[in-house]
Amino acid sequence: MAPPKTRRPGFSRKAQYGLFLGYVVAVAGIIFAALLLLVAIVDPAGFNALKGAALDVTTPVASGGRNVVRFFGGIGDTIGNYFMAGSENAGLKRELAASRRKLIEAEAIEHDNQRLKALLGITRSASNEVAIGRIVGSSFDTVHRLATMSIGGSSGVRPGLPVRSADGLVGRVIETGRWASRILLLTDGASNVPVRLVRDGTPAIATGRGDGGIELKTLEVGRNPFRRGDILVTSGVGGIYPPDIPVARVVAVQGERAIALPIADPASLDYAVVLQAYQPLADLPLTPATAAALQGAGQ
Repeated sequence: MAPPKTRRPGFSRKAQYGLFLGYVVAVAGIIFAALLLLVAIVDPAGFNALKGAALDVTTPVASGGRNVVRFFGGIGDTIGNYFMAGSENAGLKRELAASRRKLIEAEAIEHDNQRLKALLGITRSASNEVAIGRIVGSSFDTVHRLATMSIGGSSGVRPGLPVRSADGLVGRVIETGRWASRILLLTDGASNVPVRLVRDGTPAIATGRGDGGIELKTLEVGRNPFRRGDILVTSGVGGIYPPDIPVARVVAVQGERAIALPIADPASLDYAVVLQAYQPLADLPLTPATAAALQGAGQ
């Protein structure tokens, strides 16, 4: 048997009231819509005012809903950023390390360029250079203070030649191979360099102490003319070291002794110039007039 087409809500009052309320709401909605349509036809200006009022009423509600959506969306973004922060920080650290390495390399290249420019200025002003080379090793941990240079006999280097850097005197060559040479530094105990005081020209001997320092000895016994901060340069005496090359700076005066440090710091040596041995003018051939005068004096 087919069910009846119309269903009754039964004898429940609650169901009957609910059904009745639904009908009332539906009819009220239809009437309200009809009124709005009528107002829109009869009074368009009034209808626009109603739409504006409705917009004003619904805007706060819509704004609140949008803020809620943004809030929960922001929570999701924050959680995602938290989990992504680790990988991003690792990437930034790698980029920072790479940038730091490039900066250090650029600074090292700039330092080498400055050193080479200084040496180039020395070679342009001097006509007695033999070769320019790099200091590739040193033996500061032994009893001797030696350094190894990357040029040797093939470049014209031979034992006895003086060596200087852009800052000052380094030492002299004591041993050569074909492609390398060994240098006796100023601070070695076997090093003795004739020097003079820049302030007043006092002659002295700079002797290595073997501990990184230099001891200064004057030619006059019992006299100590040195002061802290005094600069000493080569005097040219002895025929090995050219004159006026910076040698050392006085750092302490102890009674009759004066202790100095080399101006060309052995710990920072990179490039150096091998020079020809200095020959005093007395070693040059005599002029005819001087030879005649000597012969006349001998008669």
